[in-house]
Amino acid sequence: MSAPTDRPAPPPTALTIAGTDSGGGAGLAADLRTFFACGVHGLAAVTAVTVQNSLGVTGFTEIPADVVAGQIRSVAEDIGVGAAKTGMLASAEIIHAVAEACRDVGIGGAGPTPFVVDPVAASMHGDPLLRENALDALRTELFPLATLLTPNLDEVRLLTGIDVRDRSDQRRAAQLLHALGPKWVLVKGGHLWTDPDCVDLLHDGREFIELPGPRFPTQHTHGSGDTLASATAAALVKGADMVEAVRYGKAFVVRAVHDAYPLGAGIGPVSAFWRLAPEAAQVEPGES
Repeated sequence: MSAPTDRPAPPPTALTIAGTDSGGGAGLAADLRTFFACGVHGLAAVTAVTVQNSLGVTGFTEIPADVVAGQIRSVAEDIGVGAAKTGMLASAEIIHAVAEACRDVGIGGAGPTPFVVDPVAASMHGDPLLRENALDALRTELFPLATLLTPNLDEVRLLTGIDVRDRSDQRRAAQLLHALGPKWVLVKGGHLWTDPDCVDLLHDGREFIELPGPRFPTQHTHGSGDTLASATAAALVKGADMVEAVRYGKAFVVRAVHDAYPLGAGIGPVSAFWRLAPEAAQVEPGES
């Protein structure tokens, strides 16, 4: 039997390098859900398996570092990676393996593939997701490869020592983080509770671009950081420049938080289901 000739062209691809969330709210689940909602085929390199629900993380097991690296090389060499993003990397050993594999296949750094690094250090419940010896590895090995670095304010404090209390602190933090090697830094402002708006700050070493957004009266924001980074990576795959891609990621996560839903007895996830609405079907990077 001959193969059909009217198959659609394959969609663009994006790779998430992250841990699982058994509750389905964050990590790989959020990344792959977001990629799909953005019209991108999701690839996955699993770094850790967490024991997690809406109430928190009670444990995790790391995947061997050579297996993590092998997953990256395997999909890059066969399928191809249009963009990549990280989530939970767990340990210095895994970070080293990820950095080496990404350099080898052209992800980030001088390579052609955009690389969004979300420096996940703890869950939103405050449960640690990164070994203590891993912060230096993030700074020295992964940040210089990053096309975009997307820390929240808790991660900013761990990485720079700056306790961000206002937008001037946010700018200072962005400058310090940019000096560590990423091409762009997005310091997210969702945890700056004294600010009535939710302002993320994008910085390329020269310009500061404020991206304001509303705050919603909900506790259900699980997976919001993963969703923002994944939607931004998806926009980069589709050819958006960095400012356009981050604006798209921001618009996506604002809708996702607006439509967040309760799940379990704790903190529920942000929602990608808004993309199923007819009016959202044609939303592309650069549109809102």
